Amino acid sequence: MGDNSVSRYSIVERLTQTKLEIISAKSQLDADITSKKQTVDEAKEAMKDWEQNIKSENDRKKREFQREIEKFERDAKNAAERKKIKEETYDKKIQAIDKALEQIQKISETSQTTN
Repeated sequence: MGDNSVSRYSIVERLTQTKLEIISAKSQLDADITSKKQTVDEAKEAMKDWEQNIKSENDRKKREFQREIEKFERDAKNAAERKKIKEETYDKKIQAIDKALEQIQKISETSQTTN
């Protein structure tokens, strides 16, 4: 009878050990799934961060372009104003030259009539 109880004890011990291994493996399945879900969450968070960084970079670039466009618009407006001023100056010079030419012509006409 002693052998029988040792044999049963051995069987119970092996079955109990197998049961503990199965329970441990089963619990590891949950841990693996939890780990994978955490990896998914981390990847989603990384993507959100990346999208935010891209959005911030795009916003920054857009502001740079807007400032550059505003500068070009100011430059174009200033150039148009300078053009107007220069045209007025040129017109005055042309008028002065025209007056001088008229006076020279009058002098030429009067000197021809007196000669």
